[in-house]
Amino acid sequence: MTTPENPARIGNVLHPVPDVAAAVEFYGSVFGFATKFVDGGRYAALDAGGTTLALAAPEEDVTGGVPAASIKVADVAAALAALVEAGGTVVREAEQGPHEVRAVARDPWGNTVVVYGPRQDSPG
Repeated sequence: MTTPENPARIGNVLHPVPDVAAAVEFYGSVFGFATKFVDGGRYAALDAGGTTLALAAPEEDVTGGVPAASIKVADVAAALAALVEAGGTVVREAEQGPHEVRAVARDPWGNTVVVYGPRQDSPG
């Protein structure tokens, strides 16, 4: 659940790409997005002017090739429960990723979102 002390926010916009290095080069040269973080050939985060563009290679793509807003929350399990109660669906249950706990869901209109939060010893 979100609170005034821990509001949910869009942490990044995820774009699945087949070649992270080529995508970093493309978005850097075409739009001038600076590289914030690179995790080998599997993932890169670019500064897209107040929003992070997350480039995910196939092994890091949790959405099945669908671009998605990634929403950072304090408690992934609570956020998923609220999402389902409000008419959304869980596509991929919460799992420990290399840097966070993450899940994939759809809102009631079919839009894909990644819900993620801090690492935990045993994700929900």
